[in-house]
Amino acid sequence: MKSKIQENQDGTMRALSNRHVQMIAIGGTIGTGLFLGSGSTISKTGPLVMLIYLVLGVFFFFMMRGIGEMFYSDPSQHTFVSFISRYLGPTVGHFTGWTYWIGLVFVCMAELSATATYVKFWFPSIPAWIIEVAFLAILASVNLIAARLFGEAEFWFAMIKIVAILALIFTGIFMMLRHSVTPVGHATLGNLFSNFQFFPHGGVNFIAAFPMVFFAFMGIEFVSITIGEAKNPQTVIKKAVNETLIRILIFYIGALTIIMGIIPWSSITPNSSPFVQVLKLAGLPAAAAVINFVVLTSAASSLNSCIFSAGRHFYQLATEVPEDSWMHKKFAKISHNGVPAPAIIFSAALVLITPLISLTNGLASVFTIVTGISSDMYIIVYTLAMLAHRKYRQSADFLPNGFLMPAYKIMSPLTITFFIVIFVSLFFVPEDIIGAIGAIVWTAVFGGATYLHQRKLVPDTDQ
Repeated sequence: MKSKIQENQDGTMRALSNRHVQMIAIGGTIGTGLFLGSGSTISKTGPLVMLIYLVLGVFFFFMMRGIGEMFYSDPSQHTFVSFISRYLGPTVGHFTGWTYWIGLVFVCMAELSATATYVKFWFPSIPAWIIEVAFLAILASVNLIAARLFGEAEFWFAMIKIVAILALIFTGIFMMLRHSVTPVGHATLGNLFSNFQFFPHGGVNFIAAFPMVFFAFMGIEFVSITIGEAKNPQTVIKKAVNETLIRILIFYIGALTIIMGIIPWSSITPNSSPFVQVLKLAGLPAAAAVINFVVLTSAASSLNSCIFSAGRHFYQLATEVPEDSWMHKKFAKISHNGVPAPAIIFSAALVLITPLISLTNGLASVFTIVTGISSDMYIIVYTLAMLAHRKYRQSADFLPNGFLMPAYKIMSPLTITFFIVIFVSLFFVPEDIIGAIGAIVWTAVFGGATYLHQRKLVPDTDQ
């Protein structure tokens, strides 16, 4: 079987099969935002939340088509940031690479913190830092052993999420067909339209729901990072990207339709998981424990993908610096297992800050602010990826018969504009304002420093 695994020039292995990549795509699309956070978005917007998920799903689909088109032309790349370096220049690429990697480290930290919270649901006496160290050690080891083992872990993590969503959908269909009586009325699709209002809690709350749904989709691009280690990459990237919108429709829109069909949207408790609320109405006494297990695996899945992605991005950064530099010598290496082990270990080691935060309550608020800033930076990174795609279209690398973004002339500028609008909408959400300002400051300060550093390295960059 080993003879079938193709080795890349840099020593990494194409060990991820189509089923691995398909499940990683699902895992990247479905996060704890659906299982836990959808109650809040439903309470803010009512049934229109489905329109918000659909609109954002469409724009994320076109973003992934743009990224997928570039990977199709050159599937040897490990990260989409390498295309930003190629088409927007080394300065923008350097800024984006470091920004995205730092953001990934903070996402890892947030997901690691979440795993401790979910485990303490069953074992409240175990200190959070012990749980965090244990989970980080296990998942870092999974990533160090082989890309295939990472793929297997993600396959089963994603399978748990799919089973949970399908169980909810089938339970809801059964209840609605029987018009089951619940403490809040009857289970029927008519609940979606009862007391319908376009902006039940005002226009500001409606606008505030867009960033919430955006962050629920964040991480969907992780699937593209697997292409460099996937078998038959050009076939796999087509399937993974094209089926994203279908998954969004089935899993997000389907689940939300069922939830609001069983519980009238005005009766949904915003601070409680709507999945728990539905399953309790269906007569499952252990609903909270079941969903807690699902979100635990979801957080573990996100952490697993974050470690994978952070390791590949740091490896990419190390390969882009001069070969005689300390960073290149230490981290631009591939282990005999075919993984960038030093870059993975370094990235995972930084995530160990999380247990320290658990021990030091004073750092928690700072951590929340920094995590918010790094999340908001993703909007800028996604926008740069779309701008790189436009430059790709004008380059000699463009494949006219490749995996083309549909309606490119319309959807490319529209998607870029939409991401800018999402960033502007952050200023309408009080808890997001600090993060948005921080993202602007980071772009100005770090972006400016990167530009000056690159000018110093290569004074004549006018090309």
